[in-house]
Amino acid sequence: MEKKRIKAKKRTPAGSPRMASRRKFFTAAAGAAGVMTMGFPMIAKAQGPITMRWQSTWPTKDIFHEYALDFAKKVNDMTGGDLKIEVLPAGAVVPAFGLLEAVSKGTLDGGHGVMVYHYGKQEALALWGSGPGYAMDANMLLAWHKYGGGKELLAKLYDSIGADVVSFAYGPMPTQPLGWFKKPVAKAEDLKGVKFRTVGISIDVFTGLGAAVNALPGGEIVPALDRGLLDGAEFNNATSDRLLGFPDVSKVCMLQSYHQNAESFEILFNKAKFNALPDKMKAIIENAVEAASADMSWKAIDRYSKDYIELQSKDNVKFYKTPDAILQQQLEAYDAVVAKKAAANPLFKEILESQKAFAARAVSWDQDTNVNRRMAYNHYFGKKGA
Repeated sequence: MEKKRIKAKKRTPAGSPRMASRRKFFTAAAGAAGVMTMGFPMIAKAQGPITMRWQSTWPTKDIFHEYALDFAKKVNDMTGGDLKIEVLPAGAVVPAFGLLEAVSKGTLDGGHGVMVYHYGKQEALALWGSGPGYAMDANMLLAWHKYGGGKELLAKLYDSIGADVVSFAYGPMPTQPLGWFKKPVAKAEDLKGVKFRTVGISIDVFTGLGAAVNALPGGEIVPALDRGLLDGAEFNNATSDRLLGFPDVSKVCMLQSYHQNAESFEILFNKAKFNALPDKMKAIIENAVEAASADMSWKAIDRYSKDYIELQSKDNVKFYKTPDAILQQQLEAYDAVVAKKAAANPLFKEILESQKAFAARAVSWDQDTNVNRRMAYNHYFGKKGA
């Protein structure tokens, strides 16, 4: 076979005008590349996302843990992945009631819970969840927190106990039931001697009504009821109570109570970790808190109402309205409890007075302005028993 002959290319002499032209081109290109590198230094020095390890105070199956995941997703999405929050369930790192200390020490970067769970650290923290809220609902309590001085008082409160945290109150909760019992509670005397679960200042209120109170985190309540360690208990709402298994151990739930009439969730950051974030990221977090607050309240209406119906239709739970006489005794017991605590704790007193002043005008405006919806409900759907 005849081999093809390949003609050799002529080389350009080193000193020729053409070679000089090529040298100038490559020198210019290298210079331009240097300028580009100087103009966009972050391309060469790009860092990975900031990661945070969080824990909620709720078991995985509870809708409250879902709320924690919802918040984390909003932040992760809004930062474009520059901040990634991983949320673990209660007990993964510390017990539910140990969240504040773990976040303050930096064992965790942040967490999701309620301020009432820190009651043992400083009793005044329960004022963001325990009690009648001076007739405010939870959304009004959040209005007080943001615009009525509550945020500043909370920071002062955390400073007083050396908690190195940044706190965001969010997520208004509906009025919580009086609780789950073996039989309907017809009068306050029916609570005497009952082994009962609650938290915060409600411990003192139910103790004042004669109950033997034991504070337990959410995931431990139903097992305690099942083993007879408790005769009754309250947690929060139709969805959480159903998911945690309350209808498996009780078929009686008393609706409406003043022991936790106005409560919200809390998002906690370790202070050093939060302060080290870029200002833009801090602003995103602050706005994500409010977006998550609104979304949570809408999801709650949807999910709680569905489970309220299914607790009756599928789980054979009977709901009863708490008698007005018991509600009135709750108010009187609460007043006696907080009067003693305020006398011994100046910060407790300062927070009470701030809430009361805000509630005096906010609730007056609300009651005078918003029409009672019961008439319209009865008109369209017929009067329903509680």
